[in-house]
Amino acid sequence: MKSSQRDARVREFAAAVGLDLVSPPVPGGAYSPVVSHGDTAYLAGQVAKIGNRILLAGAVGSAVTVAEAKEAAKVCALRLLGALIDAFGSLDLVSKVLRVNVFVQSAPGFDRHSEVADGAWKLLSDVLQCEVGHARTAVGVVSLPRNASVEVDMTVALFQV
Repeated sequence: MKSSQRDARVREFAAAVGLDLVSPPVPGGAYSPVVSHGDTAYLAGQVAKIGNRILLAGAVGSAVTVAEAKEAAKVCALRLLGALIDAFGSLDLVSKVLRVNVFVQSAPGFDRHSEVADGAWKLLSDVLQCEVGHARTAVGVVSLPRNASVEVDMTVALFQV
């Protein structure tokens, strides 16, 4: 798959959920959505937000189902890809996903964090056409910003320009 097709694909997925990738993510604090150093880009965590609305709030395993959380993880991944497009103009520079961290606001006893994380990875894989080979952490937490159910951050390798 040609890299330029990645941009079209991410925009197609984003449009399907009503997410505007033209406007860059607005940080919720004093940080940058993307910081690059050499051939590596570090992306700040993104929650599943469309406009100013949190798509899914509450603890997974009680207020939120695993299926809903997987969909929220996909939106988080879309926002990460949108941040890359904003920072670099295209997904063309992404050579490999190195690491994905998924934080799941979890009800007591919830232990299906990896299933939620798979929602983000499926989207990333579909858009970037990459194989499994990244490192990943999927953890349960008590709370996330704005009561979001899921937050995802990512580190990617970039092609040298």
